[in-house]
Amino acid sequence: MPSAAGPVAVASASAAAKAAPAPAVGISPELYPTEDDLPYEEEILREPYKLKGWWRYLVARAAAPFAKRAVIYERAVKALPGSYKLWHAYLRERIDHARPHPIDHPAYSSLNNTFERALATMHKMPRIWVLYLTSLLDQRLLTRSRRAFDRALRALPVTQHDRIWPLYLRLASLPACPVETSLRVFRRYLQFDPSHAEDFINFLISANRWQEAADRLASVLNDDGFRSVKGKTRHQLWLELCEILTKHADEVAGLKVDAILRGGIRKFTDEVGKLWTSLADYYVRRGLFEKARDVFEEGVSSVVTVKEFSVVFEAYTQFEQSMLAAKLEAEEEEGAEDEDEGRSRKNGMDKLSKKFLEFFWLNDEDDTELRMARFERLLDRRPELLSSVLLRQNPHNVEEWHRRVKLFEKDPARQVATYVEAVKTVDPMKAVGKPHTLWVAFAKMYEKHNRLDSAEDIFKRATQVNYKAVDHLASIWCEWAEMELRHNNFDKAIELMRQATAEPSVEVKRRAAAEGNEPVQMKVHKSLKLWSFYVDLEESLGTLDSTRAVYERILDLRIATPQIILNYAYLLEEHKYFEDAFKVYERGVKIFKYPHVKAIWVTYLTKFVQRYKRSKLERARELFQEAVQQAPPDEKKPLYLQWAKLEEDYGLAKRAMNVYDEAVRAVPNSEKMAMYEIYIARAAELFGVPRTRQIYEQAIDSGLPDRDVLTMCMKFAELERSLGEIDRSRAIYVHASNYADPNHSDFWKKWNDFEIQHGNEDTFREMLRIKRTVAASRSQTHFILPEYLMQRDQRLNLDEAVDTLKRAGVPEDEMAALERQLAPGPSTAPPPAQNTTPASANRMMNFVSAGVEAQAESSRQQAGNNEDIELPDESDDEEPDVQIAEKSVPAAVFGELGKRAAESQEESSGAQENEQLGALERIKRRRQ
Repeated sequence: MPSAAGPVAVASASAAAKAAPAPAVGISPELYPTEDDLPYEEEILREPYKLKGWWRYLVARAAAPFAKRAVIYERAVKALPGSYKLWHAYLRERIDHARPHPIDHPAYSSLNNTFERALATMHKMPRIWVLYLTSLLDQRLLTRSRRAFDRALRALPVTQHDRIWPLYLRLASLPACPVETSLRVFRRYLQFDPSHAEDFINFLISANRWQEAADRLASVLNDDGFRSVKGKTRHQLWLELCEILTKHADEVAGLKVDAILRGGIRKFTDEVGKLWTSLADYYVRRGLFEKARDVFEEGVSSVVTVKEFSVVFEAYTQFEQSMLAAKLEAEEEEGAEDEDEGRSRKNGMDKLSKKFLEFFWLNDEDDTELRMARFERLLDRRPELLSSVLLRQNPHNVEEWHRRVKLFEKDPARQVATYVEAVKTVDPMKAVGKPHTLWVAFAKMYEKHNRLDSAEDIFKRATQVNYKAVDHLASIWCEWAEMELRHNNFDKAIELMRQATAEPSVEVKRRAAAEGNEPVQMKVHKSLKLWSFYVDLEESLGTLDSTRAVYERILDLRIATPQIILNYAYLLEEHKYFEDAFKVYERGVKIFKYPHVKAIWVTYLTKFVQRYKRSKLERARELFQEAVQQAPPDEKKPLYLQWAKLEEDYGLAKRAMNVYDEAVRAVPNSEKMAMYEIYIARAAELFGVPRTRQIYEQAIDSGLPDRDVLTMCMKFAELERSLGEIDRSRAIYVHASNYADPNHSDFWKKWNDFEIQHGNEDTFREMLRIKRTVAASRSQTHFILPEYLMQRDQRLNLDEAVDTLKRAGVPEDEMAALERQLAPGPSTAPPPAQNTTPASANRMMNFVSAGVEAQAESSRQQAGNNEDIELPDESDDEEPDVQIAEKSVPAAVFGELGKRAAESQEESSGAQENEQLGALERIKRRRQ
């Protein structure tokens, strides 16, 4: 039974181990199992074909030397040759064991043999192959590696080849690997993955295999389905091909380099300059210098941007400069050889050839001057070539054509050819600029050389061109006429203008309408520029009737301007046709509206008044009335002033005032103030100052801005003061305070000065109260001030009044005496009322006191109280006297009402005591 057989087997195994024979010669005793290995040995003896036992054994002996573990691995893989886990772990340990040793160490040969034995059964495992191939690459065993790679590719399925090829390409890229081997490897790889053609091309470039690199690049570019795995564009690949073809022209054959580069020029327009220089460089490297020069000429003649032109032209100049330098260097070397060897020839044939071909310029070897001339000519042609580039960008650029003509100032034939090309190329409908200037400049060039017949032919052809704008054709006619005037052909010039302004016939209009595209020749007869020039010619060279006919034709065509109306009227006035001139003005004011008609109205009214003065006054008034009705509000002021001037000079002053009155109502608010000032000044001059009162009142009530109303009130108050109307002036100041700003110091200062000169204490206090009221009403926030703050403000106002009286001229010693009289002492009583009489006698002359009014009022009160009825006292026994506790109400509760009540009570109680006191004494008493 198994339970009994187990201990017996263990005991027999231990006995066998003890009775084991001595180790054989050549095997280290350390490699044999020890007593600690017996459990694992027994397990693998029982089950030698189970991986679990062998793996436990290896894990348990993880710290053992590699030799001992290798014995265990060898026994395990011999028992289980198909175990991937055992082989992989064994190979990894062998690799780690061999890595510290040199390449020629026996450990590497053992490693390789182990890999070969493993691949006998593990040839389908890609990781085993990767480990083996990596180890061979590290050992630099190229032939063995190449054969192993071939075996791996044959052994593994195609789906797993992607693990092998990166290592194979690494082998092909090693410096020690032969180029042919690498090429074969890359070609095989492209059969596996054609998308990595760029790697092969890069390898070919690094290996200087230019022919195959160019072929591969060309095939890639011809493949429309190719996509670069490195992110390169077809443009970049094309440039790489061009660079290979041009820099290695002698090593690349079989490709049509010229066709390839020209195809790139047509396809990639952003690198045209570089491609042209590459093509020229290709021919230079091939030694075809004339062909290279032709390519450069074609390049500078076909590029369309200044940037590309700069690239090609710079390469062209470097080419010519290098050709010249090479020639000079060759001449120097040839001269040195001639000095050393003499001027003798090798044989007689050379002497004979030189003798017969000596005078043929094609056989001339000394072409230094020719190359120098080519180089200088190229530099001189740069502005012309650059102009051609700009014209290729936009052949309808008129200004560029003019600049091109200036390049040939010393060559009239080239100028003529350029003008001919310009007028043929430029399309007037697409032109940038004014295309008619090309025709004008072309004709002026012939005029400059006294070829008037040719210039007239050019102008005639220019008038038949269908321009985009009518003004262009009109300019052609005007320039033609001016040329005739410069050569004193006056009749011809007028005839040209008559021909230009002639209206097309009905048949021509019908034909143009049928074609659907109306040319500018059908509309040029309405050109104001033509008619203006025509009328100037008639005024200078024609008669009055012909000039008037031209002006009338302009008015009939309704193309006149205000300036033409004025010019026509001036012409008639010069010839004393005043009524006809006024009729022209009338037509002008009916045609135009504001603001264009302003100049016509002003001139018309001025001329009419100067001409007729008071003889046709009613007609002048009607004209002014019509003018101001048509004018907008901001243009009415000068017309009203001109109208009022008419009435003042030739009419009635009353009518002038009516005009001013109408003007102040009609002008805008921004001009009303100035108009009222003029109105008041003229009224004062014509009717006297009292007449201005109603104007002031009208101005104040007319709705002027507050600032203007305040200014008008101040002027009105000053007027009333000058007339002695103090009360009216004060009332005006009170009314003006409704429009005053507390910060308007000028107004309050004037009112303050006015009260000092003409007021009294009550009026002064009223002014201060109004000022406080205005300040409170204009403030954004209102506060209920405590009583002591109100008293402080009152004291400050009294102090201000005292200071004002000081500035008015009251002597300081008199004021000090009054203060001593009014100052209460500790045992002195207030001075009697009669002591105030001397002080009142010395009161300032121009400050009216209120004491007289107070005295009269007190006397009336005494006279009225003589018959008072005395009532008997109430008896004490009717009701007991009840004491009720009273509590004072805070002054802040009553606010402004409490303040006013206190002031009135104080004034009524002190009126009797201070009835004989003046303003200064009462202010002193108030301060105390």
